[in-house]
Amino acid sequence: MNWTLEVVVVPVSDIDRAKAFYADQLGFAVDHDTRIGDDVRIVQLTPRGSGCSIVIGRGAVPDMPPGSLKGLQLVVPDLGKARAELVERGVEVSEIQVVGKNPRPVPHPLDNVGFVFFTDPDGNAWSVQQISDRA
Repeated sequence: MNWTLEVVVVPVSDIDRAKAFYADQLGFAVDHDTRIGDDVRIVQLTPRGSGCSIVIGRGAVPDMPPGSLKGLQLVVPDLGKARAELVERGVEVSEIQVVGKNPRPVPHPLDNVGFVFFTDPDGNAWSVQQISDRA
């Protein structure tokens, strides 16, 4: 049986600000923005090419302090291009950092060990790792 991770709830203080950040600056697709009365709003966004989405909202999502989620990670095949895209979209992102040594020979020196880091407007922390070949 396959077990797939499909949704991660990201705690935010301002749904519209967070939606703009994830959609406009990170380029996530807005899957839906659902309002159920005045007290419930659920916004689901998905990174391009991902099988896992994030959900921001109020009412029907777990109550966590905004900015308390750390360690979210995206994976891209070309970290330099990804970082340039984030910078172009106005995201405050770190320089490329090499974390550790490659555990095996890889075709690209940043594979597995190349990262950049950023936070959303509430302080939820993300990293982006380069993995160009999963074989």
